[in-house]
Amino acid sequence: MRHLILAVAVLALATPAMAQNAGQIARVQRGQSCAGCNLFQGDFGGLEARGINLSRARLRQADLSLSVLNRVSFRGADLRDVEAFGGVFSRSDFSGADLTNAGFVGAYLDGADFAGARLNGTNLSGARLTGAQGLTQRQLDSACGDEATILPGRLHVRAC
Repeated sequence: MRHLILAVAVLALATPAMAQNAGQIARVQRGQSCAGCNLFQGDFGGLEARGINLSRARLRQADLSLSVLNRVSFRGADLRDVEAFGGVFSRSDFSGADLTNAGFVGAYLDGADFAGARLNGTNLSGARLTGAQGLTQRQLDSACGDEATILPGRLHVRAC
């Protein structure tokens, strides 16, 4: 019995972290709102949903690559370490969200709201942010991009 308990303990420690709430992740994968949900490490790659509410949700380390999430509220959400390569987020609300170390390479963020968002280490290489709202030079000073990054006005971003 003692060996069985030890084996179970070792297996539990060796198992990678699982999504925190599979039911909530499945709800969003069906295109439904889930404000305040725990969507940690959720796979939303290729998801197409419009106007859903994910405000205050924990999306840390989630995959949003190639998703089309127009007019989605990510207001106050935890988007740290998210991978959103090639995603389309036009007119989405990222106000107050934490996008630390997120990857928005090649993302389409036209008209998105970034008021008060944290962009520490956020990669915006090749991203299009035409008409982005609430975006400041101070925020961009902690992010990075490249010559293909399109920003509104006279804003600029350092190279990654």
